[in-house]
Amino acid sequence: MKHYSVMLPETIAGLNIKEDGIYVDATLGYAGHSSEILKRIKSGRLYAFDADITAINYSHQKLSEISSNFELIHTNFINLNEKLNELNVNLVDGFLFDLGLSSPEIDDAKRGFSFMQDAILDMRMNKEDKLTAQIIVNTYKEEDLIKIFYEYGEERRSKDIAKSIIAYRQKKEITHTLELVEIIKNSVGANYFYKQHPERVIFQALRIEVNQELVALKIALENAIKRLKKGGRICVITFHSLEDRIVKQTFKKYSEVNEIFKGMPDIPQEYLPLIKLINRKPITPSAKELTENSRSKSAKLRIVERI
Repeated sequence: MKHYSVMLPETIAGLNIKEDGIYVDATLGYAGHSSEILKRIKSGRLYAFDADITAINYSHQKLSEISSNFELIHTNFINLNEKLNELNVNLVDGFLFDLGLSSPEIDDAKRGFSFMQDAILDMRMNKEDKLTAQIIVNTYKEEDLIKIFYEYGEERRSKDIAKSIIAYRQKKEITHTLELVEIIKNSVGANYFYKQHPERVIFQALRIEVNQELVALKIALENAIKRLKKGGRICVITFHSLEDRIVKQTFKKYSEVNEIFKGMPDIPQEYLPLIKLINRKPITPSAKELTENSRSKSAKLRIVERI
């Protein structure tokens, strides 16, 4: 299973791992980061989440060869708080969120994530979920499609694309990835299509909607901050501006004193910052990594510490 773990040395260094620490990998994937965490925790424990059962099964075997100090949880990280409560895990020494799709998920045409290979329009991380990309493009109202494409894809031709989808599906159900790519191309014209590649962001927008990625990120990140031990770290790797904006804003909210109390000599305990930024500017992949893995190109790593 070929998968390149993005900014692996930088992330492991950022977590500042303790041998007896409790760590949570909110995005297990194919256990690249989790393997390195597990190697470093001799008497600690690793809890790793993933909505994709294929990733869980593969990673269980891989991690078992390193140590038994781990537990894998098959669910979206939106349920992180609830599941850690069930496992009687209170405070955590470190959280990792690697928000990129795993290479095997992108490369497996059957999953329907890729706009370059033909497959059923699926895009579910968790195959047990009901909502698919096919349901969205065939049942959502025009205004809802416009909203998704504009907000989650930041695509300026969202209206044209949504209109074309509505017109097409009145004649025939849209079932396949390359069928949707063709509809997008016809709606914006070849010139715009080959210059701007709107299919990239439309597929991104559909994937975010199918898996409720941004909603889950907001909830899980706030829960992680509140559950962090003093001196504990959170590392987040983002791949597009929408994710990065949420991470940046959430970290800002919890690392600064509320405007109302700025300049006051005695700030009430509950209004003091919970975290400090370890890096003010995001860390980006090294030149070496970019030559080895072009998919790392847009990645940004942000790290905070509980104070």
